[in-house]
Amino acid sequence: MKTEEFKKIAYPETYVNEKKLHDIFTYMRNKYPVTWVEPNQYRPFWAITKHSDIIEIEKQNDIFINDPRTTLMDIPTEEAIREFTGGSHLLVRTLVHMDNPDHQTYRALTQKWFSPPNLETLKKDIRHIAQEYVEKMVDLGGECDFAKDVAIFYPLRIIMSILGVPKKDETRMLRLTQELFGGGDEDMIRDVEESSPQSNTITDFFEYFNNLTEERRKNPTNDVASVIANATINNEPLGHLEAMSYYTIIATAGHDTTSSSTAGGILAMIQNPDQFLKLKKNPSLMSSAVEETIRWVTPVKNFFRTATKDYVIKDQKIKKNDSILLCYPSGNRDEDVFDDPFSFKVDRTPNRHLAFGHGAHLCLGKYLAKIEMEIFYEELFKKINKIELNGEPQWVKASFVSGLKSLPIKYTLQ
Repeated sequence: MKTEEFKKIAYPETYVNEKKLHDIFTYMRNKYPVTWVEPNQYRPFWAITKHSDIIEIEKQNDIFINDPRTTLMDIPTEEAIREFTGGSHLLVRTLVHMDNPDHQTYRALTQKWFSPPNLETLKKDIRHIAQEYVEKMVDLGGECDFAKDVAIFYPLRIIMSILGVPKKDETRMLRLTQELFGGGDEDMIRDVEESSPQSNTITDFFEYFNNLTEERRKNPTNDVASVIANATINNEPLGHLEAMSYYTIIATAGHDTTSSSTAGGILAMIQNPDQFLKLKKNPSLMSSAVEETIRWVTPVKNFFRTATKDYVIKDQKIKKNDSILLCYPSGNRDEDVFDDPFSFKVDRTPNRHLAFGHGAHLCLGKYLAKIEMEIFYEELFKKINKIELNGEPQWVKASFVSGLKSLPIKYTLQ
């Protein structure tokens, strides 16, 4: 393989072909685990493809910081953001854009909400929602597009109820999320007439959540929106950008990643029917099966870090201010960490995957995601005996958060 191929890890179209993507990552991981990449129309970066190197970087969040470059964007998009914001590189300022001390302070505002003890109290409600969507599959009579009909709506309903968004607005939140994360996919982008700076996706999110903030300050409830709307730091309300961004990251990452993993797990079990049967016969494996599904799918493909000083990894000198791309799908197929990494095993243990990140920026919603998936699969497996493809799966053309956008299936009910 020519090193020219490495550029493709930046391009959204590469992520619709998982075999091609993993072929590139496998070669990089084994031959060039830390390598400088200069994709067309992107600022260059170091690609980090080994599990141990990703952890080494993520553990040192004082040396490798999230700001100013957090996600993979082409240069025209970066320039458009600066023009729109009047010079800032940030459209939003979420937890993933923050470094300490801000990161720690803002994360603490909702950390209790997403902690295992609090989520335990939500399991009954989550199960009711799971049962509703499994019954939808029953009503559809043995055929559906699992990604479009079920997987995108189930975690959406859950996170919107937690956040405090009414059911009538869920479709709007879904559309905005798809626009935000699927910007490289023709099926996800807006109509050209809509794409003015005044009506871009972030503006729409902010407008919606600004109204929600006003409502929750007047009438607080037990939802996360009330926490954000009424939170203070140093006895001051959250800044407008930070508050609106907080809502936005929960409203988007809170369901899109889980829907990708849930659909990807169904595809993996279709492609590995022995693992489907093993899990069906041994429900006690559900927790490890969900961990394996999340490793297998790795819906968040990468994050950036920026070096605050010179640093050497694998004999490569990373210079101060260099950009570093952490390639999670590669780390989660690392042969030095995972036995037979390209096999889907519902009983895999240990499973030290990196799909939730590592260190200070470990995903805030990791426990919620796992609970949602476990409960859904438990309810689904009570109802179906067999599941198979009923058409070609299709992936979202996106290089940051990506997964299945279409999964036509046939299934036999019990």
